[in-house]
Amino acid sequence: MIVRAQAFGLRTIAWSRSLTAEQARRLSVERCEELDDVFRLADIITLHLALKAETRKLVNAARLALMKPNAILINTTRGEVVDQEALRATLQSGKLRAGLDVFDPEPAQSAGDFNDSILDLPNLCGTHHIGASTEQAQEAIAEEVIRIIQTFVGTGTVPNCVNLATRTPAKWLLRVRHFDRVGVLAFVMDQIRRADINIEEVQNVIFEGAATASCRIQLDAEPSSQLLASIRAGSADIIDLELLRIVQ
Repeated sequence: MIVRAQAFGLRTIAWSRSLTAEQARRLSVERCEELDDVFRLADIITLHLALKAETRKLVNAARLALMKPNAILINTTRGEVVDQEALRATLQSGKLRAGLDVFDPEPAQSAGDFNDSILDLPNLCGTHHIGASTEQAQEAIAEEVIRIIQTFVGTGTVPNCVNLATRTPAKWLLRVRHFDRVGVLAFVMDQIRRADINIEEVQNVIFEGAATASCRIQLDAEPSSQLLASIRAGSADIIDLELLRIVQ
């Protein structure tokens, strides 16, 4: 949301219990000390809060009264975060505009009529929270699941994985050019294990014709010159070695 707002040239302010001054600088937002400051200053307020005891009806009549005339309140989090009766009264007064895709209350079942009178107000835009759950979206999700599984089975790579490490303890990169033969990398990795050096990541690229390959091995410690010499001398299938320092 911050990125999208800034793309429109909007001055962006934010409040959160967990937002530090350093995080605000990194996000290029102005950090408000108090939540009420956001309601006083913002022309558009968008809510991103988990529903907890302390956030239930966090947006109440008092905070709505702080908002500028004709300001916009957007809630895409949970309906109970907003006192809907207070919002209804404020909208009926004509002071504010609102966009909601969550309401309080909402139908308890997965299907059912929803006829809340707040939807009739001209200064409110309402949508349903699971707007992406169409038949087309479900088909697209199923196709994407199949693609991810096929990619993993075929390559060992998981597309769209969200918890891959952005930075590992690796400090050194050992590049091994070798003939594509049985046991070459097993020998190299056994030598590294014997030196009590941990391998963080490995990528072995086979060249056209499957005669030679290049293996990139990321290590958490610098291998000694004796270890490198032992690896070179220990296998006739190793073409050359190159050790590089990883700059992070």
